[in-house]
Amino acid sequence: MKLYTIDTGFFKLDGGAMFGVVPKTIWQKINPSDNNNLCDWAMRCLLVEEGNRLVLIDCGLGNKQSEKFFSYYQPFGDDTLDKSLRKNGFRPDDITDVFLTHLHFDHCGGAVKIDNNGKYIPAFPNATYWSHSNHWEWAVNPNPREKASFLKENILPIKENGQLKMLDDGEEIFTGFSNITVYGHTEAMMLPKITYKDKTIVYCADLLPSAGHLPISYVMAYDVRPLITLVEKEKFLNEAMAKNWLLYFEHDKKIEACSIIQTERGIRLKDELKVSEI
Repeated sequence: MKLYTIDTGFFKLDGGAMFGVVPKTIWQKINPSDNNNLCDWAMRCLLVEEGNRLVLIDCGLGNKQSEKFFSYYQPFGDDTLDKSLRKNGFRPDDITDVFLTHLHFDHCGGAVKIDNNGKYIPAFPNATYWSHSNHWEWAVNPNPREKASFLKENILPIKENGQLKMLDDGEEIFTGFSNITVYGHTEAMMLPKITYKDKTIVYCADLLPSAGHLPISYVMAYDVRPLITLVEKEKFLNEAMAKNWLLYFEHDKKIEACSIIQTERGIRLKDELKVSEI
């Protein structure tokens, strides 16, 4: 197995929303904001090569939304999904599987593109797209609170083109690639759990969007069930600590991955890592 970091650029989100009830006087030391209270966040995906399988985990924001839409999130940086794939020697046609942790636009926007005829089509024509059965229904029939995060043009073309398959809690797509399903951030978000070089790496998605979210109480205001997130984070981190898991962060601007350590203040970052160094 080989792992490749796939950087798709950065965007901006409100710092208060990202840290919930944590005061700005505390969180701004972790991720300083601009004059509009916006902080910089990565959209870091992961590519898993195993035999003849190339599995892309999440797809970033994509580039097909309107100028008005992008003005809210101010994407920036030189990296794109296509550029990062090509940098590692791959093309969209090579991808065999796209694993979608959940269907919020910053995680699945790159899954669909617009063709020359103005039609929405899957960006990876030869791939099977994996979603959780419960989460898919949640996303295509969204509640008012999350509706703005679930864009039909990011989602429906996958099923319409016959490329969608469903997973359930904990299900594998192949030996050594399973998922941990959590319910606090949104309904049935899947965290890929990968066995790699005798280590376990977990792609944390939005359970732990950054290393700055390791403290249990640092829960995003975006979470639909924040008290459930508290329970899930504590259980997850205790298991990660006991089993020496490595954590991979999708949204941390600087830190790609880390090991963790138990301290008097709780579980915290031990060593910063890159998958290329593991």
